[in-house]
Amino acid sequence: MTTRNRRVAGFVLVVLVVVVAAGGYGWSEYVRSRDAQTTATDVDLVPADVTVSGDRIVFRSTAPGDLYGRVATVTTDDPGGPRSVAPVACDRVDTTGGRSVCLRTDRGVLTTFEAVLLDANWQQLESWALPGIPSRTRMSPDGTLVATTSFVTGHSYATTGFSTETAIHEIGGRDYGNIEEFDLLVDGEEIAPVDRNIWGVTFVDDTTFYATAQSRALGHTWLVEGDLEARTLSTVRDGVECPALSPDGTRVAFKKDVDDGPGVHWSIAVLDLASGDETLLGEQRNVDDQVEWLDDDTVLYGLPREDEPGVSDVWAAPAAGGDAAVLIPEAWSPAVVRP
Repeated sequence: MTTRNRRVAGFVLVVLVVVVAAGGYGWSEYVRSRDAQTTATDVDLVPADVTVSGDRIVFRSTAPGDLYGRVATVTTDDPGGPRSVAPVACDRVDTTGGRSVCLRTDRGVLTTFEAVLLDANWQQLESWALPGIPSRTRMSPDGTLVATTSFVTGHSYATTGFSTETAIHEIGGRDYGNIEEFDLLVDGEEIAPVDRNIWGVTFVDDTTFYATAQSRALGHTWLVEGDLEARTLSTVRDGVECPALSPDGTRVAFKKDVDDGPGVHWSIAVLDLASGDETLLGEQRNVDDQVEWLDDDTVLYGLPREDEPGVSDVWAAPAAGGDAAVLIPEAWSPAVVRP
């Protein structure tokens, strides 16, 4: 055998070893995940013949076991109590009660991502493909509009940081498309940074919304007010990420980078839209989530458990400042329904 042939044979052997090792690891991870999710969950469940109605919270269950990832519901009177579990699994969920949107990952031979619109009985009404990993979703107050944010690849400016695509879809009507294509206005003047990202929509009504617009090149992360008809994004304030409008429409809760160095540490802040006053809440842990409002006085957010990978809890904190506490254990992506 020639030297060249020996090198080729050696290379093929190395490749085979790597492939076999990777396959073995992948199989072991699949078995571990399958076993974890086929074990019966130990959370308390509402009897099958009981319907949870009235003021309630819909969320993604992160309780280990066969119900992991499924959409669940609890009453606001007993959020840590028995939960009703729906026959659907989601990565992110939002709801108005009559309709729900579910962002999910289909891990087949080729992994795909989709948004699914569901009725009050969790039956599919329609679906559409997402361009990447699901990140955020919100519905308008009357359930006619759906905003979805996905992480995407392929943008030339995404070699560092991240890139998103946020789209707004009217149920049974107009598709507003990627809102990154809307005109971005700073103090009334249009700018067009090539690296802009838009994410974290929260609706005011069927024409107006708030969101985050960012340009790393310009060094800004703005709260913007969006106009669907004019197709504009007008900056309101700098330093705001993942806004969430309060039920009374007067304040926006958001995550704020409070790290003075090169790192990132997100805390929760609340902005009074009329006065411009900002209140930084007391949560000291890193909160990488889009806040939800329980009511006009309380905000909700998800935090992963440090000692249990894949498990998270929904926490509640006073919007005026004060101590936070677990509201729903083993939960993520809360959406509050107020009939």
